[in-house]
Amino acid sequence: FLMKNNMDNQDKNQTKKVVTRFAPSPTGYMHIGGVRTALYAWAYARKHNGTFILRIEDTDKAREVEGSIQHIIDSLTWVGIKWDEGVDIGGPNAPYLQSERLASYKKYGQILVDKGFAYADPYTPEEVEAFRLKAQEEKRPFLFRDHRPENPPVWDGTQPLRFKVTKIQTTHWTDLVYGELSAGPEALDDFILIKSDGYPTYNLSHIIDDLEMGVTHIMRADEFIASTPKFLALYEALGITAPAMATLPPIMAPGGKKKLGKRDGAKDILDYKAEGYLPEAMLNFLVFIGWNPGDETELLSAEEFIAAFDVSKIHRSGGGFNVDKLNWLNRQYIKKLSSEDFWSHAKHFLHDKIEDSSDNQEMLKKIEPIIRDHIEKFSDISSMFDSGELSYFFAKPQYEVSQLLWKGSASKENTKKYLEEVIAILESLDNFSKDSVHDAVFPYADKTGRGEVLWPMRVALSGKDKSPDPFTLAEILGKEETLARLRVAKDML
Repeated sequence: FLMKNNMDNQDKNQTKKVVTRFAPSPTGYMHIGGVRTALYAWAYARKHNGTFILRIEDTDKAREVEGSIQHIIDSLTWVGIKWDEGVDIGGPNAPYLQSERLASYKKYGQILVDKGFAYADPYTPEEVEAFRLKAQEEKRPFLFRDHRPENPPVWDGTQPLRFKVTKIQTTHWTDLVYGELSAGPEALDDFILIKSDGYPTYNLSHIIDDLEMGVTHIMRADEFIASTPKFLALYEALGITAPAMATLPPIMAPGGKKKLGKRDGAKDILDYKAEGYLPEAMLNFLVFIGWNPGDETELLSAEEFIAAFDVSKIHRSGGGFNVDKLNWLNRQYIKKLSSEDFWSHAKHFLHDKIEDSSDNQEMLKKIEPIIRDHIEKFSDISSMFDSGELSYFFAKPQYEVSQLLWKGSASKENTKKYLEEVIAILESLDNFSKDSVHDAVFPYADKTGRGEVLWPMRVALSGKDKSPDPFTLAEILGKEETLARLRVAKDML
């Protein structure tokens, strides 16, 4: 049965497309490293016109978090990943939820027992812990195979099922990223295949799932390197050829000395969505952590990434997480948005900031270039309102008389005179564009003193020491409102 299954599987892999998968556990937190793994596996399948599978490994019920499966789906969907088969859409290899595949694992467990590669573990957890403590006291590594029972009981599904290592040897294998790897005999031990509750361990479940789903290429994190000798021993015992394996470099925390974790600022991928990052920017950011196309390209669409993706260009060393780079990328993608798309994202961050009126909507469109130029992510719009950076466009500015005085030392009389002249100049204008206001006011300011004239004009229009130039402000506010604000300032003086 196994030989026929393996031959059928190999024949299919030779004639059918590449099959990759992403198989996360539903434990609640979707780390950016997991999303990057999914991106690489998805891109490889797409590059080779293959199949990409979303499978859920939910056999650790103690750690499962309610709602996590939908969270995984939402996370991958946000960055633009689509799968061909999966837990939510089904497919020819359903089910894609491991808890619904227990009969399959039990079947293969029994095959391994019958072939002499597995046995029922007769020991209690307390007895196993005693073995472990004794090894520790004797300062030797704990190996379960040293305590393998000579006459194990018949496996009835209520005891743990352990793999039986029949050859103690150095293991050699080829990784598509790391090249030739090996591990000594100490890496092989009698590990658990199926727990006493009937649920398989990762060691067995992913191998059986990959076999039955025809997976040809596995991409996963570097923490699985230490377990690869176990996997390879199990592949050999089952008489099947292992899929190609590509180990991905870790994502490193700032400073590059340790892997990125929650304590280093790593967040759930959907937290970035909530902060107003664009999915295109996040995809662009993640694919470059540990890979690049071999040139100076910095902006890469999903389609361009798929076309350029080459496993040989994945780095062996860890890639650094740089939020400044993410912010820079997000700015580039924000700049590319049409006005309609810009506001479709921005509107989510305007709740309770301004009244939803036609006048305010019109003003928002006018100040769109200013907002675009000052944000790295869309949540920055909320911050701009909260800090008052935008409030003066929607309400009369508030400021002290002293703020109108250039460098705080100009006289009130002169400042008032300068504003009166600016008012007179602007009253005569029919065209109130930025350029026309500039061309009318700047010669007077250049002759009288740029700071002395333009500073009080800026403050009168915005109430701020830092704001867009007064010509831009005048165009946005319009002639009537500009003159009204300038007259208020003149009267204050």
